[in-house]
Amino acid sequence: MAERAFITGLRGTAIAPEERAFVREASPFGLILFKRNIVDPLQLSALIGEFRAACGRDAPVFIDQEGGRVQRMGPPHWPAYPPGAVYGELYRRNPAQGLLAAWLGARLIAADLEAVGITVDCLPVADVPVEGADQVIGDRAYGDTASQVAAVASAVSAGLAAGGVLPVVKHLPGHGRATADSHRHLPVVTADRATLEASDFAAFVPLAATPFGMTAHVVFTALDPGLPATTSSIIIDQVIRGLIGFSGALMSDDVSMGALSGPIAERARRSLAAGCDLILHCNGDLAEMQEVAASCPELRGAALHRTTRALASRRAPEAIDLEAARAEFTQLVSARSGAVTG
Repeated sequence: MAERAFITGLRGTAIAPEERAFVREASPFGLILFKRNIVDPLQLSALIGEFRAACGRDAPVFIDQEGGRVQRMGPPHWPAYPPGAVYGELYRRNPAQGLLAAWLGARLIAADLEAVGITVDCLPVADVPVEGADQVIGDRAYGDTASQVAAVASAVSAGLAAGGVLPVVKHLPGHGRATADSHRHLPVVTADRATLEASDFAAFVPLAATPFGMTAHVVFTALDPGLPATTSSIIIDQVIRGLIGFSGALMSDDVSMGALSGPIAERARRSLAAGCDLILHCNGDLAEMQEVAASCPELRGAALHRTTRALASRRAPEAIDLEAARAEFTQLVSARSGAVTG
């Protein structure tokens, strides 16, 4: 069976028999992992192998491994990485060192992921926060200007790609101005279009060729006062595909989040109808997974072309001395408090 237009989660640290049957029959495009799925490298590699065996193909495996607050794999088995704001701080002091630290951090994350079979990281974060916004982005951001965010995000994307891991730019067309956490509530942004184009949207333009992108569950009243970007054909057509020019495979943010309303199947259908290529469902609830699967067709047409092209862009990891890279990265990050000079 051809893969269907959704990415699924799993409940625990091993694939349950009913989940194995679901994966075999529903043929999801890929899997997304969370802390609840992870114990140690051997267990994680085995879980990924079980999922792919159930799929009957080398399906992509996604994770949110940013560093800071958003890091699914961590000590004692994997290093702790800093939040994106650290790279932003370094960049303001010395742009070259900031970009090098961002590239090295992403390259090292990629090495951690590639070693256990994870092929896609939901990173970089290209949101531009503003004063007074909800802290759901906060220190995950690389700066407070579109140009700085785009520069650091581009370095992160390049570091992941060099390590054999595909990046996912998020959250299109911008979550930094939101005054609510979309995990719980629907944020409404009332800024005018000119302001959005000059800041929020502008940060994504240099990242338009990223293989994958993730939408924002955010309403932009200047464009579509009734619908969040994920389910708005106006925003996806005019801004994400139009103004920004994003050409990669577009995945929704998690459709089980509190920002969206209505039955889970309807959320998935609305997102696909608006122009998302893939539906992301994360919570591991099998009943919801089945509803999402029933709502998602087999990949075809432009969505199939974009997802195929995205996966084909993944390359083998470039050679690197990981020990030396970790030492250089540690030195750069530890120097940010004052030793880094502009």
